[in-house]
Amino acid sequence: MEKVVAVIMVGGPTKGTRFRPLSFNTPKPLFPLAGQPMVHHPISACKRIPNLAQIFLIGFYEEKEFTLYVSSISNELKIPVRYLKEDKPHGSAGGLYYFRNIIMEDNPSHIFLLNCDVCCSFPLTDMLEAHKRYSGMGTVLVIKVSAESANQFGELVADPITKELLHYTEKPETFVSDLINCGVYVFTPDIFTAIQEVSTHREDQANLRHLSSFETLQSPTRALPQDFVRLDQDILSPFAGKKQLYTYETMDFWEQIKTPGMSLKCSGLYLAQFRYTSPDLLAGGDGTKSASILGDVYVHPSAKVHPTAKIGPNVSISANVRIGAGVRLIGCIILDDVEVQENAVVINSIVGWKSSIGKWSRVQADGDYNAKLGITILGEAVIVEDEVVVISSIVLPNKTLNVSVQDEIIL
Repeated sequence: MEKVVAVIMVGGPTKGTRFRPLSFNTPKPLFPLAGQPMVHHPISACKRIPNLAQIFLIGFYEEKEFTLYVSSISNELKIPVRYLKEDKPHGSAGGLYYFRNIIMEDNPSHIFLLNCDVCCSFPLTDMLEAHKRYSGMGTVLVIKVSAESANQFGELVADPITKELLHYTEKPETFVSDLINCGVYVFTPDIFTAIQEVSTHREDQANLRHLSSFETLQSPTRALPQDFVRLDQDILSPFAGKKQLYTYETMDFWEQIKTPGMSLKCSGLYLAQFRYTSPDLLAGGDGTKSASILGDVYVHPSAKVHPTAKIGPNVSISANVRIGAGVRLIGCIILDDVEVQENAVVINSIVGWKSSIGKWSRVQADGDYNAKLGITILGEAVIVEDEVVVISSIVLPNKTLNVSVQDEIIL
């Protein structure tokens, strides 16, 4: 029987810097979107692949950061999930290669490789079917975007009929194509040979270069260690157009989760997806016995929400949260142990762990997910006193606000 394994790249503490102040007290991959850790969404998509044997998370966070999550998710899904810590960054392909013996121990016929910080519907089963039809070494998930935004990503040209990947450029200066790489792949084990070839070739180049010092000055690759192999520049570009790599286009949504603003947008996309994948996770209520719910809302079972509160759309409420009478929540993530007191309003905001929002106060922003202050962020244990208004601001942990602020970063 053919077995499949999945590898999810989770990065490390040096990577989530744009995610501050939220990454101060939880690794970015465990930050909750739609009430589930970010990495949970690709993991639960992997669970739907037939014959899945194991899931590996690869990164350079300390093991202890993932121990609890990995054991609870393994139990919940009844599938082995393991965290593998890199001793140093090896690049997206190098990390895969570094752990090749562990990844191949079940002798899988196919290996999925996913990035934790992309948000999409992860159509992995359909992608695997397509990959088997193409019979190449690898298949890349792609999506069409507007021509203006394409150059922020890896642009690729695919054969419109055969779907073969013909050309790949990482963040090109001029417009190449409106098809971009989604950071989700499926490979046959031949990928390991391909990565090995890149490493060996680099070693040969280095040895040649010792002979010629002029070359060394000219060479752009001299800074890259032999075992640092990037999937995009080192594998996708050189193997394009060789009948080895193919593309599978998703017609659903796709976003990169680089900033807190995008995490709020993606939380909403995942909540909307729950309608199809996990309708049991979405709250309901009409204001009689429980709060009025509008649109897609997640409420943790341990949260206490007053029946006169009005919640949604795109709201996610974490563990042990207390929501008082007459509270209005729209487009927000409320993290563990937060208290929102009566008649407060929270719009387009992320409220950090253990924070407290006073009576009749307002915490809000315009909701431009890409702008620096497009959403309001309260770090951990921030206290907003009664009747205080906080607009389009970022507040670092442990601050108390007793006066109203707008467009500020409170350090």
